[in-house]
Amino acid sequence: MSLLKTWIVSDDHYADHLTGGGHPESPARYHKLDEALQRVGLKTIDNTLKPRAAKFSELKLCHNPEYIQSVHQQVDDLQFKDGSCCLSGTMDTHISPSSYDVALLAVGGVLVGIDTLMQGLAQNIFCNIRPPGHHAERDKGMGFCLFNNVAIGARYAQTMYPKEIRKVLIVDWDVHHGNGTQNIFEDDETVFYFSTHQKDHYPHTGSADEKGKGNILNVPIAGGRGSREAVLDAFRTDLPEAMLEFQPDLVMISCGFDGHAADRLGHFNLTDDDFVELTHIVKEISHTYAEDRLISVLEGGYSLESLASAAVAHVKTLAE
Repeated sequence: MSLLKTWIVSDDHYADHLTGGGHPESPARYHKLDEALQRVGLKTIDNTLKPRAAKFSELKLCHNPEYIQSVHQQVDDLQFKDGSCCLSGTMDTHISPSSYDVALLAVGGVLVGIDTLMQGLAQNIFCNIRPPGHHAERDKGMGFCLFNNVAIGARYAQTMYPKEIRKVLIVDWDVHHGNGTQNIFEDDETVFYFSTHQKDHYPHTGSADEKGKGNILNVPIAGGRGSREAVLDAFRTDLPEAMLEFQPDLVMISCGFDGHAADRLGHFNLTDDDFVELTHIVKEISHTYAEDRLISVLEGGYSLESLASAAVAHVKTLAE
């Protein structure tokens, strides 16, 4: 295969994870985004990556074996009613009979993307996957998430490519704080987690004084009129300053579009053009420190129209 700058991880099986009628994290998210990328020529036969199922050993890079087994068992034992069923515990992550297999493909899509980057076949990757992952902690899933796709991807890159990938930056611009990613890496100075998110909003974590070992930088922002400028300021100033010292070898984005002004699950007012600017800033960091190695992984985004338009703007910017 020859070098194509931007590859898209995509597979119709991502729509097989069912969450019930009216649930915001629905299969329609995958279809809407896939169709939008195809319509503008950003996804073609030539640049589509098919995922593989992640292995149990790969899930264990970030999750407790007992938790992994419990998810598998709950899906196996599921009495499927009305299209969905809640996991026990947090009671906010829906599952269906295919959910475990689809979750393995979500993780595996990120891993295939990393391998493609490291083989020199692409400069960056966009993963149109579901279910999302950044709320999944070591030993529990929550917030629509089963396994932490980005976190496992970061650890996989460090494990499989230790000479090239020592330090990983995870940038999270989802409107919700990625409590799971922070939980997994808060004691690990080789992974830097940067998050802008709505203050006093689900999952009610991510205060500015949560710093880990100096590798966590949370920027909680009040929802409302001034939110977009506050997010942009954090990316223009705080993130580049932190990277002067950290200097990552790989950059990953927890790429949620629920900070868009049209999204009903948050109260930020970002626009498509703002996501373009955020993408440019993160691309510049990957260019300066990480040999352009950048992988963007879909998290939230629940208004179908704004999800599609913002993601298209993001991927166009990746492909420039």
